[in-house]
Amino acid sequence: MKKTLAVLCGLSLMTAAPVYAKDGWSLSADESKIAFASVKDDTIGEVHHFGSIDGSVDKSGNVSVEIDLASVETWIDIRNERLQKFVFASAPKAMLSATVNIEELEAIRAGETDVIDVEGTLKFGGNDIPIETSLFIARMSDDKMVAVTDEMIMLGTDEAGIDDGISKLMELADLPGITRVSPVTLRLVFKR
Repeated sequence: MKKTLAVLCGLSLMTAAPVYAKDGWSLSADESKIAFASVKDDTIGEVHHFGSIDGSVDKSGNVSVEIDLASVETWIDIRNERLQKFVFASAPKAMLSATVNIEELEAIRAGETDVIDVEGTLKFGGNDIPIETSLFIARMSDDKMVAVTDEMIMLGTDEAGIDDGISKLMELADLPGITRVSPVTLRLVFKR
C-alpha cells in the first residue's frame, strides 16, 4: 500500500486548479487522476490516488505535471498520515516532465484517437526517474483531449528512494510485507 503510493508518485501526471499554458493546454484537475496500487501481506490489493495535481503542455510540446504528494488518498486517515510523515516528508511534491510531438497531437481531430510513445522524467525527492509509456489520446473536441496510459507504469520504491519509509510503514502496521513495485495509471484531461 505504501509502495503503491510510491508508484503513484512515480507515475505522477495530474489534478488541481488548472495552470494555463500560454498558447498550450492546461490540465483539468477535476477530470484527471493518477492512481496506483499496492499489495500488503501478499494477498490484499488496494488502489490509491493523489487528489491534487496541476499541469500543462506548452505550444512546443513541453509537458509539466506537479503532484502534491500530501494529497495522497488511501481511504484510511491514519495510513494517509503515515505516508505523508514517513514516506513523502522529504519530498512533498513530485514533478513529471516530458516532451511530446505537438504537431502529432494537434493532427488528431475531434472524435479521433491515437497512441503516442512518451519518454519523460519523474523528479521525486533527489531522484530523477526515467519514465517511458504509451498514452492513448482521445480528442474530445477542438479544445479538449484525454490522455490515458495504454498500459500500466511500474514504479519501484527503490527508484523513488522511499524503501526506508515503506519499511517503517510495515513496522507500524505490523505487516510481513508491502510490495516494492506498484502499477500506476494516468487519466489526464487537457483543455485550452
